[in-house]
Amino acid sequence: MNSERGSPSLLLALRAWWAQRVPRIGVLKTAREFGAELGEFLLDSTPERRRQRYGDIDYDWEYRVDTTSATVNWRDRLLGVFHSPYQPTEPALFREMIDRLGIDYKRFTFIDLGSGKGRTLLMASEYSFRKIVGVELLPELHRVAEENVRKFANDRKTCAAIETLCGDASEFTFPPEPLVVYLFNPLPEAGLHRTIGNLERSLAELPREVWIVYHNPLLERVLASCPSLRRMGGTPQYAIYASHSIGTAAVSN
Repeated sequence: MNSERGSPSLLLALRAWWAQRVPRIGVLKTAREFGAELGEFLLDSTPERRRQRYGDIDYDWEYRVDTTSATVNWRDRLLGVFHSPYQPTEPALFREMIDRLGIDYKRFTFIDLGSGKGRTLLMASEYSFRKIVGVELLPELHRVAEENVRKFANDRKTCAAIETLCGDASEFTFPPEPLVVYLFNPLPEAGLHRTIGNLERSLAELPREVWIVYHNPLLERVLASCPSLRRMGGTPQYAIYASHSIGTAAVSN
């Protein structure tokens, strides 16, 4: 079942972004960081930069879907400055990360927190997960993801149970089953703390196998500080964590 919420407020997003940084780095540095982010946003809005963002469109051409970052509207891109900018995962790297788990996919539900237009959900459907769930904050990206899931055709597709949810990933309730949780740096630090806290409570209530694949792990310290998880391997591009119920030799560095 799909759920949807109203689009987040730009002003509230800015206030939250500001409030998270001022206690940590001070007003002056926060203002400078905001100026730099705004300048990068304006630069990224130029026609040349938009053409560059079409460099991720090969997957869309092959499967006749819309997962490119080049067609995201200005408002959602600006919200991305305060939350996390949308960027689709490169298919070869996704397969490398998921293949490295070495698990029986049929036992696991795949969850993408910050699923954007749904490319990761489509790629995950090539694996025999019992179910696939995407959670996206922005209603427009969620709407596109729903359409992509509806029309996606791939001979390698082995999981058709794909659910898309529109909501805040930091408020997501983790289902009581073995999980593979995918993160492409989807949240600011406070939101990621809440998300991992929710997962900790879920694991305390029902210990089970949970893998976390963290692509672009800029805030890996949040996962590293969680006593319910341990690092199993990775590269500079990603980190793999797992709950303590998984053997230490499951993934090598």
